[in-house]
Amino acid sequence: MSEASDVTQEKQPTITPLRVVIALCLFAPFVAMLWVSSYAKVEPLFAGIPFFYWYQMLWVLISTALTMIAYKLWQLDQRARKGGDAR
Repeated sequence: MSEASDVTQEKQPTITPLRVVIALCLFAPFVAMLWVSSYAKVEPLFAGIPFFYWYQMLWVLISTALTMIAYKLWQLDQRARKGGDAR
């Protein structure tokens, strides 16, 4: 009976600080884009482009970087859970 409980206990996901960072990396762009009142303005202009547009394009780059960071952290987390090297 204890073997069955050990198997089910291993399969349950655990919340670790690394996984919290991964979640924040993936969640931040959604918060930034859904909080429209923070960027629904024309000023300041950047190369003649209103803030509304360049802010959103900046978040495309930021989202890409955050997704890449989350992916690399996830790989690190999975290697650590499997007991492999954490390169």
